[in-house]
Amino acid sequence: MEFLTTDYIAFFIIVALGMALGKVKFKGLSLDISAVIFVAIIFGHFGVSLPAIFQQIGLILFMFSVGTQAGPGFFEAFKSKGLQFIALSIMIIASALLTTLALRYAFGFDKYLMTGLFTGAITSASGLAAAVELSGSPLVSIGFGLAYPFGIIGIILFVRLSPRFLKISVEGEEEKYNKDIHADYPQLLYRNFIVENPNVIGKSLSELEIRRVTHTNISKILRDSEPITPTSATTLEQNDIIRAAGTEDDLHTLTFLIGPETSVPIPDSKKYVVRSFLISNRENVGHTIAESVFLHRYNATVTSIRRSGIDIIPSAATRLRFGDKITLSAPDENIAKIGELLGDSRDELDQIDFLPIAVGVLVGIFIGQIQIPLWTGMDFSLGLTGGVLVSALVLSRIGRTGNIVWNVSGTTNQYLRQLGLIFFLTYIGTQAGQTIWKTILEHGFAMILAGAIISLVPMFTAVFLGRKLFKMNLLSLLGAITGSMTSTPALSAVEPLTKTNAPQEAYAAVYPFSLVLIIIVSQILVSL
Repeated sequence: MEFLTTDYIAFFIIVALGMALGKVKFKGLSLDISAVIFVAIIFGHFGVSLPAIFQQIGLILFMFSVGTQAGPGFFEAFKSKGLQFIALSIMIIASALLTTLALRYAFGFDKYLMTGLFTGAITSASGLAAAVELSGSPLVSIGFGLAYPFGIIGIILFVRLSPRFLKISVEGEEEKYNKDIHADYPQLLYRNFIVENPNVIGKSLSELEIRRVTHTNISKILRDSEPITPTSATTLEQNDIIRAAGTEDDLHTLTFLIGPETSVPIPDSKKYVVRSFLISNRENVGHTIAESVFLHRYNATVTSIRRSGIDIIPSAATRLRFGDKITLSAPDENIAKIGELLGDSRDELDQIDFLPIAVGVLVGIFIGQIQIPLWTGMDFSLGLTGGVLVSALVLSRIGRTGNIVWNVSGTTNQYLRQLGLIFFLTYIGTQAGQTIWKTILEHGFAMILAGAIISLVPMFTAVFLGRKLFKMNLLSLLGAITGSMTSTPALSAVEPLTKTNAPQEAYAAVYPFSLVLIIIVSQILVSL
């Protein structure tokens, strides 16, 4: 038995059983990786414990992967939906506060105990620390211990089962989310036009500034039955047939500048070919298309870029990112050289470079230790979790600093996330399992029930308001709930539901704000 409780042996037993349990489906539902925490709770109840470093390493890897994945789209999402996310976060935390006060005054519960229940119900260790420091009462920690196990389990089960009991199709929500994304990045179309406008004849593409004026890219020109690949110095001639890529509206605008659309095809040239390449050579990352040497050195024209499943029209100022798939037209004899320059290696994308990960984490640790004074008289810091999240968000947005590329491939990111979650869930599960039965016996089910109510009311409130008032996509809504309640394990339960980044972007948008707000509310509860 002592052999089974050795920390590293117990760790792998918990992981193996948890992953096996996670694959079991009941009426189409499964717990996936979040099943690890339930197995860990059972082991914790029987005395198995793991070193605290398991939690810290797990949090670091998981939060860094979340920030790295959400970073490129986070700032755009926050610009368009930031106020909506923050408003929902305020409503979630406010409903938890009002529920706590209602239970306290209705049943005469001790205010310190109820403050602990509040912080445990929304799984906020930061809120607990602030309340303990201000009150000095051990009842706060007892309340936290009573509510925390259900806070973890309840939020995981809620977000995992929400699509089923709300009778909302995850596939339908994914389709809506992708439509919203493509509304910002409309579908690219390819059409041919005949040059008839006398004002453009004899002028070069650089003089006409077609990319800037119409937001389209010209990939081919047919002149005297001979297809050619255009460069910025190429001049247009009467009756040239051009092939352009752009959105429906942008291509319509092009007709006013160039001439009418035509059905005349442009045959493939033996001299010029159109190919797609992966940006796997890190030397290209962070450079704009205008700065990229392959354009001028090898007479290439970039027509489109596919990034995170979205086709975008490149401009001269578009910066290349690690893993971009770019489509370009170039002379056939230059294709091999362009491939070498860009990398075009799936194997390279799948390799893990730990240098940017380690440096990014160190930056996050530093950010998390910065003390910010609050008007309540206390200092606030983002801590390990918030600091690493902010670091990953910002660095992945920057893309590259010197020789360090902050973007990581999807495969690498998924590996880091899974590994981080496994470490994190096994630790917090064993910790919760050590106290769950003891606290129930000592304090009775009434306080446990009160903590459960404080957890559930905000989530049901969020679902109702998010869907009815904000018309929010369920996937984004679930991410916002987990972020507002600072529940990293719950986010891990949402992720297997969808292939989109909706939950991660919403989580990242509300988490830092919620962290601060929960600390303030915890201090209010102690003071009232």
